[in-house]
Amino acid sequence: MSPHGPFRADHVGSLLRPAELHEARARARRGDIDAAALRVVEDRCIQAAIRTQEAIGLQSITDGEFRRDWWHVDFISGFSGVELTQPGYAKGFQNADEQPPFMKVVAPLRRTRPIMVDHFKFVAAHTTRTAKFCMPSPAMLHLRSDRLALASTYPDIAQFWADLTAGYRAEIADLHAAGCRYLQIDDTSVSMLCDEKIRANLREAGDDPDQLQRSYTAAVNASLRDRPADMVVSMHTCRGNFKSTFIASGGYDPVAEIIFAGTEVDAFFLEYDDDRSGGFAPLRFVPRGKKVVLGLVSSKRAELESKSELKRRIEEAARYVPLEDLCLSPQCGFSSTHHGNRLSEDDQRRKLELVVEVAAEVWGGR
Repeated sequence: MSPHGPFRADHVGSLLRPAELHEARARARRGDIDAAALRVVEDRCIQAAIRTQEAIGLQSITDGEFRRDWWHVDFISGFSGVELTQPGYAKGFQNADEQPPFMKVVAPLRRTRPIMVDHFKFVAAHTTRTAKFCMPSPAMLHLRSDRLALASTYPDIAQFWADLTAGYRAEIADLHAAGCRYLQIDDTSVSMLCDEKIRANLREAGDDPDQLQRSYTAAVNASLRDRPADMVVSMHTCRGNFKSTFIASGGYDPVAEIIFAGTEVDAFFLEYDDDRSGGFAPLRFVPRGKKVVLGLVSSKRAELESKSELKRRIEEAARYVPLEDLCLSPQCGFSSTHHGNRLSEDDQRRKLELVVEVAAEVWGGR
């Protein structure tokens, strides 16, 4: 295994926000405390989260995304030219009374400053293990953007991708200079394109879902074009993760050949916690040598999975990807948004401990 990841026992990145942080962010929104005071609380909570991850036995360490409201919006809105708007997409989270914001491209995209490099630096300064940084895929701006505004600002879609991926390359270069050797690209477009209802909605909007796969894969690859050889890059996908709800269903069959074979990453974190994700057969398209991190442990439900069932499913997946190329993780983060999923911090810890224990029993020190 690479010393930089992915690890046999890994995790997607986001963690439940502690009560102290929820309260501080609410006070900041009301204007009761300023940004500096909020930062003090964030720093303290992140340091505690780092200690927790280390105590559990995880080798990849994140800040839990404690400085973000939304896993994707906070990063992408760091580009000049992006404004936020209310959702207008035909398919949203199941049984949710709130939906994530949409993004509106109102001017040419520019990265005028580092967006979240300081987030990474803080983690790296407070752990001796591998600090991992998670960033949303460039595909997310296209998938969840106001298409009329996008077409108005960018009549030539190729220029949109060129400007956006140039900004990503600059951020990745600065992350590497800051010491980042384990980068994760979070791309829910992969799994959204597995859902026939979403594919139908996209066709109604004038998009070709198969062409979108190619465009999104090309955008990720363009973003990573200049990445240094010592930076390991993984890509995570899930079918939506908001207050334990989801958007999409369907196996990876519609996207497997293009995404798995064509995306120039070292590993895939794949959601496989229930029947919504389909079977393991699409993993046959993953090139040999690339790692697959099986997201078999749910971050949406408090119930703890059985070790025997997890081991059985790992064995099943090993029919398509060699066991030495497999790892284990939760299916998604525990708090892709500041709201968090519907389980407790104790539940979260038990889930992560389970991942570490099963990985040790399956792979030992390998």
